[in-house]
Amino acid sequence: TTQLHKSITTVPEAGLHGLHGLMSRLLKTADRREFIKISQAVGMGFLIMGAIGYFIKLIHIPVNNVLVG
Repeated sequence: TTQLHKSITTVPEAGLHGLHGLMSRLLKTADRREFIKISQAVGMGFLIMGAIGYFIKLIHIPVNNVLVG
């Protein structure tokens, strides 16, 4: 039973070391350049999605008027 106990406890320890490395990589703070790059990507995403939504709405208004009226 001691061999089984050792094998059960060594697996989580190895997993915790990997988890610690993952968490340290994920929790690092972004530097100024990385923050600006991410902000620009998010801003472009908002603009593109807004433009797509605007044009879809613009197309559906006349189509809806033809169907209803």
